[in-house]
Amino acid sequence: MEGWVLWFGRLAVTAFFATAFGQSAADKWLDRAGNLAFLREHFAASPLRALVPFLFWTITVLESLAGGLCGLGALQLLVGLGSGLALLGMVFAVVSLLCLFFGQRLAKDYAGAAVLASYMAVALLGLILLGFRGG
Repeated sequence: MEGWVLWFGRLAVTAFFATAFGQSAADKWLDRAGNLAFLREHFAASPLRALVPFLFWTITVLESLAGGLCGLGALQLLVGLGSGLALLGMVFAVVSLLCLFFGQRLAKDYAGAAVLASYMAVALLGLILLGFRGG
């Protein structure tokens, strides 16, 4: 019974981030102009304002990797092929969240940064579940 609960927890958190980052990355790829316009306005008064295009592409790639690897990792977990890709996807999810949190804090969007803290808690839980090798 305990093995099933651990497997399901791993699958759930991996699928959660596959969905969250998959959708976010797809939106950035499909609506580049709209996202860049929003981010230029969002960071207009921050020290990052000149770096918005570079940072946009950086976070787009990070989110794409997180979402894609978590998606493949969820499939891998479903068919019993281990958790390697899921763990790698979770690492990219944590890195993405740290980048997003840094940006929100510099933009003085404290409400947005606070929301990211809950995602980080889930990501850290995912790292623990995926990294756990005990029996």
